Amino acid sequence: MATKKQAVGHEYSFFQSVERSFDKAAPFTKYEKGLLEQIKACNSVYQMRFPVKIKGEVKVIEAYRVQHSHHKLPCKGGIRYSLGVNQDEVMALASLMTYKCATVNVPFGGGKGGIKIDPKQYTEEELERITRRYAAELIKKNFIGPGTDVPAPDYGSGEREMGWILDTYTSMRPGEIDAAGCITGKPIAQGGVRGRKEATGLGVFYGVREMCSNADDMKKLGMNTGIEGKRVAVQGLGNVGYHAAYFFQQNGAIIVGLSEMEGSIFNPKGLDVDAVMKCKKETGSILNYKGATKTTKKASDVLECDCDVLIPAALENVIDGANAPKIKAKIIGEAANGPLTPEADEILIKKGVVVIPDMYLNAGGVTVSYFEWLKNLSHVRYGRMEKRFQENAHTNMLSAVESLTGKSVSAADRSRIAHGPDEVDLVYSGLEDTMIVSYNEIREIKKSMKKINDLRTAAFVNAINKIGDSYLQLGIFP
Repeated sequence: MATKKQAVGHEYSFFQSVERSFDKAAPFTKYEKGLLEQIKACNSVYQMRFPVKIKGEVKVIEAYRVQHSHHKLPCKGGIRYSLGVNQDEVMALASLMTYKCATVNVPFGGGKGGIKIDPKQYTEEELERITRRYAAELIKKNFIGPGTDVPAPDYGSGEREMGWILDTYTSMRPGEIDAAGCITGKPIAQGGVRGRKEATGLGVFYGVREMCSNADDMKKLGMNTGIEGKRVAVQGLGNVGYHAAYFFQQNGAIIVGLSEMEGSIFNPKGLDVDAVMKCKKETGSILNYKGATKTTKKASDVLECDCDVLIPAALENVIDGANAPKIKAKIIGEAANGPLTPEADEILIKKGVVVIPDMYLNAGGVTVSYFEWLKNLSHVRYGRMEKRFQENAHTNMLSAVESLTGKSVSAADRSRIAHGPDEVDLVYSGLEDTMIVSYNEIREIKKSMKKINDLRTAAFVNAINKIGDSYLQLGIFP
């Protein structure tokens, strides 16, 4: 996976693309150059190489952990398993995490990690060996801990790997009462939180829905308000892409295009997301799905399909100066990190396409990771103390209403109204509120600053202001 993309005669690394967006927003903030440079800089970069015995031979593994900002602690960010991992990519992702956390009011500094391997080429036992050694390296240098740096899953990793890291941490830090808070995205049995797996995709849905609920914004795009009936195309059917597509479909959108590494499938009347995933699981490819009217062997074809909302949910730099003019969608929701190059951004702004930026839209994962971290520090499951109390209170209220009116509520309605919140209900509610409040903060900045003509710049202004104020309150810059 390349971290540089050639487009319209210019070449930017992923980190340079993030810096370019930062520089575009910086003049709209109130801070002096020195403080802006501090906000932009990566504070700590840990590059490591460690030996692991694989199939009887010693293999040297290249890996990274970057802490972009210490304005708030702990740092927070996922661990990516990919052959495309390099220092520039990890620095870019860590910096995006800083701005992402500030955008959605999560009190973390940004971090990111990466192991340069193709996880599909290793057995489960070999992956465990690599993961545990990586965790040990982080522990030795104090690059992990509930108060210093809290990793999470990213591309190529998941609950299993997070469980291995937690077990390694607790074995090397015996007796640490808050040890479970050293990492998020864990299995439920190891202190994970319900709703974390689907959090990023659900956050994408909430964010796009909030944008589509504004009548003035939709009128400018020549579209009706709401999600129902919107034609949605999703590039990438990993955890984020699948859940985004699923929630769009469940709320009345029409999924007209889907893509995976092997190619794309289309149907203007709608694709059944779960049926596509079942086909992929059973046959090994979405191209074998019978409900598609057209299939291609190019994963990128879905980017240019006829749709209202395009969700790039794969990797960075997939929309560039070459294909941006061919984009037909009126709304692009960046479920992936950095899917647009700077050239693509400028082209789409001129075309009147609304880009909902990654630093806001895919923040559902870190938001629910924050909830998991709080759960680990409080040592109590969400809903445990209030669920039955609320159910009893609602039941008593219903009984009083029935007594006063002489009318009975049906069993189905009684169950629905009396239901006390489970952990997942509270997580979904907290995520929904976060995405709604954060979007309107960004929109208000764009609306109040007439020279800002895109949501990405408004989001960066919002994030920089919050981070800058944190530095000033710390007294580092008198």
